[in-house]
Amino acid sequence: DTRVRGWFLLDSYLPTFFLTGAYLLCIWLGNKFMKDRPPFSLRVHLIVYNLGITLLSLYMLIELILATWEGGYNLQCQNLHSAGDADIRVAKVLWWYYFSKVIEFMDTIFFVLRKKTSQITFLHVYHHATMFNIWWCVLNWIPCGQSFFGPTLNSFIHVLMYSYYGLSVIPSMRKYLWWKKYLTQAQLIQFLLTIVHTLSAAVKPCGFPFGCLMFQSSYMATLVILFINFYVKTYRKTPSRTAVNETPVTTEIKNGLHKDYFAAANGSLHNKKAQ
Repeated sequence: DTRVRGWFLLDSYLPTFFLTGAYLLCIWLGNKFMKDRPPFSLRVHLIVYNLGITLLSLYMLIELILATWEGGYNLQCQNLHSAGDADIRVAKVLWWYYFSKVIEFMDTIFFVLRKKTSQITFLHVYHHATMFNIWWCVLNWIPCGQSFFGPTLNSFIHVLMYSYYGLSVIPSMRKYLWWKKYLTQAQLIQFLLTIVHTLSAAVKPCGFPFGCLMFQSSYMATLVILFINFYVKTYRKTPSRTAVNETPVTTEIKNGLHKDYFAAANGSLHNKKAQ
């Protein structure tokens, strides 16, 4: 799309490719480096990081709502060129959304440094690595129009999630954080709504590229499948008789993205035996 020519990181795919490779390499080398070392606490870093992502997500949410309202976007299907300056405004916000995906690589780096290796699952890495690369393609070919919906929903979810994770780092706040399961359910609803919205443009076309609609629906379907698997394992498993008879458990906060599974993009709570 000629409207995004010259924008930072977009003219060539190589920076996105190498940043993704560096991310995967950091996971591998980081785990080796931390193997015989004590985990870092990083409490202050986590509070600042989660606050920063929360504020960025809030900005993107508000700006996307205002830009699409200004442009008179059609919720059912919106093409790439009919809204004029509003399309450019949407594209600028979506560039920040793309860039936020490289920032969120830090979710996994925090896992590595805190030795939460059990949280570095296939779902976690798959989501982080693919989102950054997919959104490079989105910004280059379909940077506005129908592409606005998923990021709007995701920004709203991230405001809730990252604020939750930031609060969870503060021990005195943990007793008030009873709503994590509802965040998980909201993530699943987000995926399903995005699929419905994407397919609505295929049922009643408006000129938005059909192949892009099919790709996004397929990709979101993989997240739904992986997320349901995660949800069932996390919330539906029956506690063993041994676990019931052992010392009561406590909830340990773990920063990072079960993004968009609890996921995206960042953090999850897992019950663990009290030390």
